[in-house]
Amino acid sequence: MTSVEFRTATRADVPAVLGLLADDDISRQRGFGVVGEDVDAGVWAAFEAIDADDRNELVVAVEDGEVVGTCQLTFIPGLSRDGAERMQIEAVRIHARLRGRGLGGELIRWAVDRARERGCRIVQLTTDKRRTDAHRFYEKLGFEASHEGMKLTLRGL
Repeated sequence: MTSVEFRTATRADVPAVLGLLADDDISRQRGFGVVGEDVDAGVWAAFEAIDADDRNELVVAVEDGEVVGTCQLTFIPGLSRDGAERMQIEAVRIHARLRGRGLGGELIRWAVDRARERGCRIVQLTTDKRRTDAHRFYEKLGFEASHEGMKLTLRGL
């Protein structure tokens, strides 16, 4: 594998990030599988909010000028653990042609280093119960399935 750069995403990276998020069977089952030519205004608003918030980082992995991986990092203050900040990792994706080559591990290790730089005391993530390969991947990186997560999807206003 050639050298990969990890950096904060720019507005120009958003279409490639959306493509990575859509290139996944579970995402397609949720109705998110086609990225239109024009990016929806809601997506741009979300990107601008992430970009302006010092507690959020949209990260891309770039190889030879191409976005080949992504994740979002959110830094969460809390009163537990003596007021320690924690980092939440979300939306981890690696381009399909590069999976199994170690890039995902590099991305997660880079993210954990970001957590250490900020003084976080814990790194957490959630992964769909159907993603058994992802579970093994995260366990190999030292993550433990210590909690049961729950979500409530809110529809419409």
